[in-house]
Amino acid sequence: MSTAINPRTSADGQRAYDLDRAHVFHSWSAQAALTPFVIAGGLASTVWDFDGNHYLDFSSQLVNMNIGHQHPKVIDAIKAQADVLTMVAPPHANLARGEAAQRILAKAGPTFGSVFFTNGGADANENAIRMARIVTGRDKVLSTYRSYHGNTGAAVVATGDWRRIPNEFARGHVHFFGPFSYRSEFWSSTEEEEGERALHHLERVIVSEGASSIAAILLETVPGTAGVIVPPPGYLAGVRRLCDRHGILLILDEVMSGFGRTGEWFAFHGFDVVPDLITFAKGVNSGYVPVGGVVISESIAREFDTQVFPGGLTYSGHPLAAASIVASIDAMDAEGIIGNAKTIGTDHLAPGLASLAAKHPMIGEVRGLGVFWALDLVDDPQTRTPVSSGMIGRLKAELLGRGLLPFAADNRIHVVPPCVVTPDEVARALAIYDEAFTAVGQA
Repeated sequence: MSTAINPRTSADGQRAYDLDRAHVFHSWSAQAALTPFVIAGGLASTVWDFDGNHYLDFSSQLVNMNIGHQHPKVIDAIKAQADVLTMVAPPHANLARGEAAQRILAKAGPTFGSVFFTNGGADANENAIRMARIVTGRDKVLSTYRSYHGNTGAAVVATGDWRRIPNEFARGHVHFFGPFSYRSEFWSSTEEEEGERALHHLERVIVSEGASSIAAILLETVPGTAGVIVPPPGYLAGVRRLCDRHGILLILDEVMSGFGRTGEWFAFHGFDVVPDLITFAKGVNSGYVPVGGVVISESIAREFDTQVFPGGLTYSGHPLAAASIVASIDAMDAEGIIGNAKTIGTDHLAPGLASLAAKHPMIGEVRGLGVFWALDLVDDPQTRTPVSSGMIGRLKAELLGRGLLPFAADNRIHVVPPCVVTPDEVARALAIYDEAFTAVGQA
């Protein structure tokens, strides 16, 4: 693949910035304080600006660029579909849509029977919640405080973090604490203890809320924005048992963790659990065209054989998006991209980040799988007091100045490169992280 830069001048970069600040309203932000980074182009694990400066994209944008920037097979598939049919309404059948659903189901597993396509991850969670409520005849949805499920009505209220609080207009949502050993709510001293106590806490919440009123438990298989919190062994299986015992459906949100991010096609494949519904978006086609969806188990799909599902979207299963899904999954298969993500995690990121933590006391904990990692940054390793937002700002500036585009959340730096990242690129990134932590530690 060529690395040639589109021959534009820095004036284009200034114009892009000026137009953005004049006319674009950004999400989750106070608008006046923004100074957005201008990206002119990208390829695989690299992006560049209009001045020709290159950056390793270790944010994967919003942790969605699993197949990397501008993968030629995905681009070609979108172009080819555009030549045939750019739009078809959801009531009609379309070959690209059917092929995309078939590919996704083949990766999900034998208990799943159909796919409902949406425009992104938030409305995937909206519709999974709707399905669960209709099928069970119950109203409540349980989700964790350390979670993010999207920015639409029910999805944002299912979210546990601060973004829920100004948006609490949907009904029937209850939150609980999931396991998180490093910042345990349960005074645990081991992973096993954390899992057991978290399950006990969840069961008490179920009983206290009234099990017969609960439609679903909605969990990110591996909570992402909340800190890449890998569940302890047995926890997800324990949640599955609680759901089965009380007639509750289990929805696993794989919007961020699916399609290679953890080194598996779906993150739940790495744990002893099978959900009733899976939500996806992001990595299914790396966001080349907006798309998401719900993978529906056979038993739930059959519930709607004779009753109408009261939901739909004009762009559900959009053919350009569907074509990009087919090409992305096929390319991931042919090029061993899922295996690469797993190997990068076990052989390069895990030991490299552990060495980084041993050198820099600010890194309180390293956790993750595949190409899905977080560095939990602290002022004091003993008290685990999170570093300030000012420190995170300085660290981001040091990383960007050295040619790495970071992903930061709260007191953490998330290390989330594309699944196509190479060992050499990881080595370069680790050197940049080392330099940046050294610089802020000396300031």
